[in-house]
Amino acid sequence: MNLQEYIQLDAVGMTALLKNREISAGELLELSFKRLEQVNPKLNAFTETRKELAEKSLDSIPDGGFSGVPMALKNISQALKGEKLTAGSKLLKEMKAAQDSHLTAKLRGAGFTFVGHTNTPEFGLKNISEPELYGASRNPWNPDYSPGGSSGGSAAAVASGIVPIAGASDGGGSIRIPASFTGLFGLKPTRGRMPVGPGAGRQWQGASIDFVLTKTIRDSAAMLDLLQTVQPAAAFHTPLFPGKYREEMDKGFSRPLRIAFSVESPVGTPVSEDARQAVMKTAKWLERQGHHVEEKDNGIDGIGLMQDYYLMNSGEMALLVRNLEKGTGRKLTADDMEIESWLLSQAGLKVSAADYSASLASWDAAAAKMAALHESYDFYLTPATAYPAPKVGELTHSRESRAELLGEWERTSTMATQQQLIYDMFLPSLTYTPHTQLANLTGQPAISLPVHVMESGLPLGVQLMAGKGQEHLLLQLARQIEQTDLWQGMKGNPGLEI
Repeated sequence: MNLQEYIQLDAVGMTALLKNREISAGELLELSFKRLEQVNPKLNAFTETRKELAEKSLDSIPDGGFSGVPMALKNISQALKGEKLTAGSKLLKEMKAAQDSHLTAKLRGAGFTFVGHTNTPEFGLKNISEPELYGASRNPWNPDYSPGGSSGGSAAAVASGIVPIAGASDGGGSIRIPASFTGLFGLKPTRGRMPVGPGAGRQWQGASIDFVLTKTIRDSAAMLDLLQTVQPAAAFHTPLFPGKYREEMDKGFSRPLRIAFSVESPVGTPVSEDARQAVMKTAKWLERQGHHVEEKDNGIDGIGLMQDYYLMNSGEMALLVRNLEKGTGRKLTADDMEIESWLLSQAGLKVSAADYSASLASWDAAAAKMAALHESYDFYLTPATAYPAPKVGELTHSRESRAELLGEWERTSTMATQQQLIYDMFLPSLTYTPHTQLANLTGQPAISLPVHVMESGLPLGVQLMAGKGQEHLLLQLARQIEQTDLWQGMKGNPGLEI
């Protein structure tokens, strides 16, 4: 097999070749690292590569569903025992994992060969992957642009063909955003579907979930089959899907679907014409298939919901900093972390228990509204991102803007003024990606589908949300779209050129 053939394969395709003895795990690993060495200097997708460790693992590959398939892990929450897991933080730059995370253990048991960890913003807080510790990851479609975040390194690794599949996580769109920006398929499963921890029963109060980024629907379906779990120690549980997602994805629908859609930003920010076109051409395709498609507002106060999302982030970061101070034995300062992390952590000190509880209650109210919407509609269609990828550096604060924010912070005194500053600080990035956070806060599954490529050559996705536990329906519809000209995926990706 040559390198061009390798980078076109998905994980299921590699598995078939391995089972038929048409290629060995060693040859696949060699091709993966050959591609990594070829493109990673430009893309900066990886924070750590582990060729020697990966080669050693070939001596005792578990007999799992993906034995010998190369894979990357995300440098946050996806721990590999004895290896660095820094979450993109200067404070944690020498941190090594004491044990595998539960998700990594399942992946290891399935036989994946881990080639390394991928880049992520500090503590996974941003929709770009440009941590001060490691520098910016770049988009294989055009290296002047970001692959997104927080799973941006993983997106770059898959979209460039280094690995067919990579670990990712999604606490506000961190799977779907990079999928939209890099022409991949991105699925955020239902809250409680995936393994968490150890040491964490809830991730961002259930907003965040670990999964993967893939090129194909069948890879994501196979990973759902592998990873879905009921974990007694976790705070949230979703009943196991009784069937096989790999089988369900090829089934047709027994009746015409009802689909609601919106092209507007839930926070009142602009939406690009390309994002609107992507939604509308998807809606028209659905109508041609005989489905009922209707524009509809979901009735949720998007700005209020985002304010409550940032309030949660504030509380979580305040706790994280408190724990880091215990671990380091000193008081942390603004110089220890990036501006977003620091201001969120300081804002969290002013959040009362009552305000924190009220913010979570707003998530539940939004979930109730979406559950009511799904009584009438099978899917809710929106842009995945309001714009294609930003340029590298565009959303990263300069030294001057950081100093300006710190100065503004000194002039705040109440929780309300601090939370407003937090909102304003994130608004430029939120303008790019206002549609994804809803599914995190309601706990619903959602996908980003690569259906559009702009004249500039950058891809753009649309998002579909379904009711809780309905991943199989999302996969069925995605599979149908994947087999049409509407699906762009990796077709025009210049990053795949050798």
